[in-house]
Amino acid sequence: MAKIIGGITTSHIPAIGNAMANKQENDPYWQRFFAGYEPVKQWLAEVKPDLAIIVYNDHGLNFFLNQVPTFAMGCADEYRNADEGWGIPEMPPFKGDAPFSWHVAESLINQGVDMCTCQEMLVDHGFTVPMALMWRDLPEWPVKTLPFAVNTVQHPLTSAKRCYEVGKALRTAVESYPEDMKVVIIGTGGLSHQLQGERSGLIDVEYDIQCMDAIVNNPEWMCSQSNTDIMEKAGTEGIEVIMWMVMRGALSDKVNVLHKHYHAPISNTGAGVLLLTNSEE
Repeated sequence: MAKIIGGITTSHIPAIGNAMANKQENDPYWQRFFAGYEPVKQWLAEVKPDLAIIVYNDHGLNFFLNQVPTFAMGCADEYRNADEGWGIPEMPPFKGDAPFSWHVAESLINQGVDMCTCQEMLVDHGFTVPMALMWRDLPEWPVKTLPFAVNTVQHPLTSAKRCYEVGKALRTAVESYPEDMKVVIIGTGGLSHQLQGERSGLIDVEYDIQCMDAIVNNPEWMCSQSNTDIMEKAGTEGIEVIMWMVMRGALSDKVNVLHKHYHAPISNTGAGVLLLTNSEE
């Protein structure tokens, strides 16, 4: 059967994509940030997952403000990137797995998660930046993908608690797939940042670290955080941390921390990296 072998978290801001495109990984400003991903890249090279579920928020490339589903997933054999205006080069198509995706979608719906399913789906920097961070040095993408979009843009938004519940349902869906497959789930976005208004540029390092620790050891605390709680501390765009809870819900109640890294600022963002595996394994 299919099996989730680990969970990863990462920021996905477009400035990271530009830094990679411009070969700036060793520049003083970027060096420590990119160094934080080396243990994750090494682990991925060792375990060789077959498929990556990327939990991200669309920034208007696939969904615009007039039509934003709370949860949407790709059910196609290929996903393409397009120009968003950030100057990041368009990337080669990403491989999908339509039979696996349809199985996951049906299982989620049967568990009470009302999914929007997309047989055609453009993927933006929220998806492409994490993929490039994990596998940027390889000649082609070594994994199939499943884009899993969560609305963190157009209110009303879902909650950290609901994302955690959806992650648990996602694990059930993956593990009920009859074919052998190693799956890694990547929760993206955040951490604290705000892009507009009087608090533009806000970064709360203490709250970021508290959230990272809670996601590992006390996800119920994160579930208790309302969207208002999160945005007051982490900024309006800091709400993206709820997508990390989909990843966390898809793992076991207790997890092993193989790697943890935090760096701020990158652009105007606090950036955290976690690499977690199920404790029973």
